[in-house]
Amino acid sequence: MTNRSGMPDVPEPPNDTQAHPEAPDAATARSAESAESGESREAAASAGTAGTAETAGTAAGAGAAQAAEAPKRADVTETAEVAEGGGAAEGGAQAAVGAPAEAAVAARPRRRRGRTTLLLCAAAAFGLVAGTCTGFLVQASREPTKLPPLSQPVIGQSHGKGPAPLPASQDRKVRTDGDLRKLLLKKPSGASGAKDADLVSADGWLDVADYADMYDKPDVVFGHLIAADYRRAAVTGWRSGTTFVRIHLIQFRQEEDVTAASRAADAQMWADSQKGTDSWSIPGTGDGMAYVHRRPHTEPGYRPVYFAEADAYRGDIQVEIWVNDVKPISKKTIMDLAKRQMERL
Repeated sequence: MTNRSGMPDVPEPPNDTQAHPEAPDAATARSAESAESGESREAAASAGTAGTAETAGTAAGAGAAQAAEAPKRADVTETAEVAEGGGAAEGGAQAAVGAPAEAAVAARPRRRRGRTTLLLCAAAAFGLVAGTCTGFLVQASREPTKLPPLSQPVIGQSHGKGPAPLPASQDRKVRTDGDLRKLLLKKPSGASGAKDADLVSADGWLDVADYADMYDKPDVVFGHLIAADYRRAAVTGWRSGTTFVRIHLIQFRQEEDVTAASRAADAQMWADSQKGTDSWSIPGTGDGMAYVHRRPHTEPGYRPVYFAEADAYRGDIQVEIWVNDVKPISKKTIMDLAKRQMERL
């Protein structure tokens, strides 16, 4: 079949790009072949137009040229469409190839910064705790190391001879481990005996129950004395006219606490809390105190009674001195008793 220019028609190549969208390279090759065919037809059309002009004349040549111009434009249009189809297919293929890579990059989780440092710190802390617990368990399973007592009769020396032990007259431990009753003040001449005054026991000793019975709440005091490692107590007393005197020497074991000092401090605190009370330090005792209560103790049917007291300690012995009278007690009376008793300790 021929066109108006006398050239045979070239069949239009099939659109392989649409038939095979998955092969962008083949579509590109066919587009190139179509472009080359279009150029060949354009050259043939130009040659045919020249031949017709020579044989038919100028008028016929102009008509043939117009007839050849139409298929040329059609071929160029088809070539452009094929090229555009091939480019679109190539871009789609590139997009299809690049999409999985971008999706893989986007799907990959970002690595958290500082995880390694956190793991190292956690491991170090765990190792420290585990080591401490292991060391404690090992140490707890061992037998305790025996240490020498802090109080020793003779202190060992690294070089030379040690000091001579103290004589009994200067060693307070030797004196207080003996008979406490010998350290009590002797009753003055002309004073009634303790038995007549009904102030002390017959043998001069007070066990923990007898001592607790002198307080308003003996059951509470008894428990406190047991907890304080009560050891023993010596007591004496006398009466001189209307004046009554009572002296206690209470000794504690003091294996864990300095009980004598703490109990003396408690007694001083109670004395200071009483209204109308004068107080003075006892010379040579450190923190021993003497008190005179100016306000008398009154009860219906009884005469008013005035009180004075002294509270101090020496080593493991607590000293309590009580004086009561129906008339006010002077500072000289209580201070003289306190100084003489502390000198005997």
